[in-house]
Amino acid sequence: MEALNNWLLTLDGFLGSSAWFPYVLLGVGLFFTLYLGFPQIRYFRQAWRVVSGKYDHSHMKGDTSHFQALTTALSGTVGTGNIGGVAFAIFLGGPAALFWMWMTAFLGMTTKFVEVTLSHKYRDRAPDGTMAGGPMYYMDKRLNMKWLAIIFAIATVISSFGTGNLPQINNIAQGMEATFGIKPILTGGVLAVILAMVILGGISRIAKVTSKVVPFMAVFYVLGALSVIALNIENLWPSFKAVFANAFTGSAAAGGFLGASFAYAFNRGVNRGLFSNEAGQGSAPIAHASARADEPVSEGLVSILEPFIDTIIICTLTGMVILCSGVWTEKFENKFQRADMVVLAGNYTDTVDADRQQLYAYLNGQDSEVKTFSGAVKVVEGQVAEGGPITVINARSVAEDVRFRLGGHPYSGLLDITNGKLEDPDVNVVGKSLVHSAELTTRAFTRGYFGDYGQYVVSIGLLLFAFSTAIAWSYYGDRAVIYLLGYKWVMPYRVLYVAGFFWASFSDTTMVWNLAAVAIVLMTLPNLFGILMLAKEMKQTVRDYWASLKD
Repeated sequence: MEALNNWLLTLDGFLGSSAWFPYVLLGVGLFFTLYLGFPQIRYFRQAWRVVSGKYDHSHMKGDTSHFQALTTALSGTVGTGNIGGVAFAIFLGGPAALFWMWMTAFLGMTTKFVEVTLSHKYRDRAPDGTMAGGPMYYMDKRLNMKWLAIIFAIATVISSFGTGNLPQINNIAQGMEATFGIKPILTGGVLAVILAMVILGGISRIAKVTSKVVPFMAVFYVLGALSVIALNIENLWPSFKAVFANAFTGSAAAGGFLGASFAYAFNRGVNRGLFSNEAGQGSAPIAHASARADEPVSEGLVSILEPFIDTIIICTLTGMVILCSGVWTEKFENKFQRADMVVLAGNYTDTVDADRQQLYAYLNGQDSEVKTFSGAVKVVEGQVAEGGPITVINARSVAEDVRFRLGGHPYSGLLDITNGKLEDPDVNVVGKSLVHSAELTTRAFTRGYFGDYGQYVVSIGLLLFAFSTAIAWSYYGDRAVIYLLGYKWVMPYRVLYVAGFFWASFSDTTMVWNLAAVAIVLMTLPNLFGILMLAKEMKQTVRDYWASLKD
């Protein structure tokens, strides 16, 4: 698993975590925003009119209403990205990362408008009578690039696991264990059965479930978040100020947080923003293709609301809860995951400025004197007795009160360490450090009016958010399978999807997030290329829509 995780990190370094990817993603959104005259602002009111059902007619082709298509697409985007993803972005880049999540969402509103409109325009009817659409159809039918359509469809199948499946149940299981003490394998087993019952019913059952679950879970989560912000209201303005003040400079060190450079905060903010709202990824157009509409632009307008609801509203609430509560700079007792931990040569502390500067440079990929440790240390009753000196870094922070355990008991003996990594996979490490993902959000929600009961808001919210995401992504994947292999392969795909869902409930969290990061980019790049090729057609399609609406 560690070797696989390292390979995923290397691959992600050339893709989503590379210096060029955020500029490509934001650049396409900026281009269409200017080219179409800021549609996310000009057409915002019309989007609400369409989703309200004002233009719905029963004779139109499709399987779902505008509202059901929106809630299905939202169920695919409102998931762990809103709870664990925001926390992960702030953990990595500090308050500055939230600013770049906002920018990704604002420009992403236009990107989603374009990709949904074009995909709806070239949708097709599947053998079972339902609608099938997505970027692969406009790539094939309009661009005559079947090879690109095949690449996108394959990436969609992979991403259905890497984005919509594995990270979702992993975070659910983690949250249920932390809050209720339920073993991950039990959570995975029960929810896998429920997932199978829902997705076997196809888009009609999926739409009915999501149209009821999404509004409820949004209200439930928003009320819980406001309870934390209200109790820490004096920190609200300083938190917003920090987001804007650090946007172009990076986030300074604070408490256990060692700081993040501008490049690091920018990259992680854009990356997590894409994971949250999926604008440009090409996933939402698959859900919107099912909508009953004769005018593709009308469904594109509905999709403008997704990044706004998902990121501008829900992700902002999560971010303010984390920043206002102050937990993002605090260290908590936790079990260290190997992928988050590295052993350094020498003694470092986050209370000395010189050490902070060296560690900051090391963690942000800059020139630093910090080196990883290789050698052996003697451990007695869980504590390092001889060897070193060493410093354990976990979750990008200097770990404190570090203990080594084996089989639930303090470990005694020699520990071999190579390039900062423990050789013995059976030895566990516990201590105090920063935390991230769903655990960080859970800690923040205990700082509100509900006290420790606030953790239940996160656990239940995570359960609803993530599970609905897994439902929606199963539909995205099976539409891609229909395009690639035909309708007869849908059922085998769904079985494999449920099996993967169960397996991920007890797999390594960090590895799952890294798999998701790679899978997202494998969908996004072909889709961005495709919509750029059809920019002129998109502009004319929008003109035709407004002309027909006037008539």
